[in-house]
Amino acid sequence: MRMIVIGGDAAGMSAASQARRRLGRDELEILAFERGDFTSYSACGIPYWVGSLVDGPDELIARDPATFRKDGIDVRTGHEVTGIDLGARTVTVRNSDRTFTEGFDLLMYAAGAQPVRPPWADNPASGIFGMQTLGDGAALNAWLSSFEGGGRGGGGEGRDAVVIGGGYIGVEMAEALVRRGLRVTLVERSGQPMSTVDPDMGALVADAVRGLGIELRTGVTVQALETSDDRVRAVVTDDGTIPADVVVLGLGVRPNTALADAAGIPLGVTGGLATDLRQRVTGPDGVVDGVWAAGDCTEVTHLVSGKTMHVPLGTHANKQGRVAGINIGGGYATFPGVIGTAVTKICDLEVARTGLSSREAEAAGFRFVTATIESTNRAGYFPGAVPMTVKVLAEKDTGLLLGAQIVGRAEAAKRIDAFAVAVWNRMTVTEMTALDLGYAPPFAPVWDPVLIAARKVADKI
Repeated sequence: MRMIVIGGDAAGMSAASQARRRLGRDELEILAFERGDFTSYSACGIPYWVGSLVDGPDELIARDPATFRKDGIDVRTGHEVTGIDLGARTVTVRNSDRTFTEGFDLLMYAAGAQPVRPPWADNPASGIFGMQTLGDGAALNAWLSSFEGGGRGGGGEGRDAVVIGGGYIGVEMAEALVRRGLRVTLVERSGQPMSTVDPDMGALVADAVRGLGIELRTGVTVQALETSDDRVRAVVTDDGTIPADVVVLGLGVRPNTALADAAGIPLGVTGGLATDLRQRVTGPDGVVDGVWAAGDCTEVTHLVSGKTMHVPLGTHANKQGRVAGINIGGGYATFPGVIGTAVTKICDLEVARTGLSSREAEAAGFRFVTATIESTNRAGYFPGAVPMTVKVLAEKDTGLLLGAQIVGRAEAAKRIDAFAVAVWNRMTVTEMTALDLGYAPPFAPVWDPVLIAARKVADKI
């Protein structure tokens, strides 16, 4: 049999690797097409590369094409799949030299996501960057280095950068550009950065962003990009015009499923591919024979709200790809869904969430209560103790833990994992108050912030 993989990043190559582990080369031929130049890399690390915190791109690559080829996976970079014919079981592929077709028995669709680009963002002028691939990171780094090296009028100092979009990537990129010596303005259409957390927690994030010297403009809509001499010069908004020598777009992503849609492969309600628990593509008529999908091109089930969502994260892509590869190889594995766990860092401020936010809980129809507490990461008398804020949501009648959010300094964000395990296992906040968490003054107060928050919301039930 032959399996063709569309997409050479986390999901596609995890699937290929797992299938190869279970089926020998004479049982399954694996051919993977990647339109970019890299395989299996950490896109989440790009802001830290741009901010000169890590070297790249080699440091961000988990496995290169040569390694996969040694394992019997024929990876071809610089090859874009442009068409799928399910009836003929072929794909059309284009590279720099030619266009050709290849046949398949099994198809692994792992084309990832594509950036959201409003009409005003489709501008060919230089100095405008997305932040989706290692190639995007390399292009921005080259541009910034030309400032620092004296090109285009001098170093980064005194240059203006505008980051559009205040989500995870936008906030991280704004910090990275500050580190590179630019004046940075962060523009967000909603009323707060990091809209995945509640407004009171988002206000803490906003304070941290402004504390870095970033000009934060919320509730502002971008209308156009001003350019001249083939370069970006300014960002036009409904709240005025902002000078810009460089613009970074962080407007989110959507599933990259146009190729699947054109081939007649059914899409789900979010525009992503719908799959069953084993990552087989499904539609109104059931499983699509021989077609699997994983990663940012798929939609997932939120296990708390029950809603179908598009949640593009490398953690999910790796897990889904692994599940698909195990099943393709004759084993059995499932991917049940997600609970919305995510963390990030703005300078020394850590932000984390899991489960549902208040807005999401309301949309799902829950009656719930919340409690917000202030605590510290260590015993108050121990050196290095710093504050953190923890917010917990619980169902009003049952006490079922619905979600949690944490904003704090050192050692704050990873405390969300205790909440994530509790949400995953449908624990009540009363049950959480008895958790046997580790204690010693260098690591936690005698009452860990997790336990304090659970107890406070349990008192409201």
